[in-house]
Amino acid sequence: MSAAATTTTAVQLTVESPEQMQELGRRLAAVLRAGDLVLLTGALGAGKTTLARGLGEGLGVRGAVTSPTFVIARVHPSVSGGPPLVHVDAYRLGGGLEEMEDLDLDVSLPESVVVVEWGEGKVEELAEDRLHVVIERSRGGAPEQAADAGEADAEGAGEADVRHVTVTGVGERWAHGALAALART
Repeated sequence: MSAAATTTTAVQLTVESPEQMQELGRRLAAVLRAGDLVLLTGALGAGKTTLARGLGEGLGVRGAVTSPTFVIARVHPSVSGGPPLVHVDAYRLGGGLEEMEDLDLDVSLPESVVVVEWGEGKVEELAEDRLHVVIERSRGGAPEQAADAGEADAEGAGEADVRHVTVTGVGERWAHGALAALART
């Protein structure tokens, strides 16, 4: 692995509602470009798909961005001249990159923004420069990975809605402050 792949920068955010999670996705889309790989990590109901929906809105893509759990991957072409969004759900894929080869993500990556839910430990080899987005729920004031909550739980009120999001840029692409804009509200 090259030295550039070891360069990391991180931004930590608190998100208090599904609407704010979607807005974070729109803000994140503003710093993305074709060739970017984004890994979304968090337990069921953490808000990964809600964030991806905001990414789709921010990138100006066609089609509703919904969980691709049963189809594994969906391509959303741009309607605004930007890159398409390739939205992948690796939850049911047990293996690493070898099992995902049939999806041809390496072919899609140069001209698309590729977002992989449940991709940690499976697709990092696709790009030295990538974003890792970790979403944790707050429980009793301390962040924890969301356990058995479905997306519907995100509609509840109070502390259950609070998410702690860490966006980590890995590689030279993210070493020069591109993520700083996310910290601004």
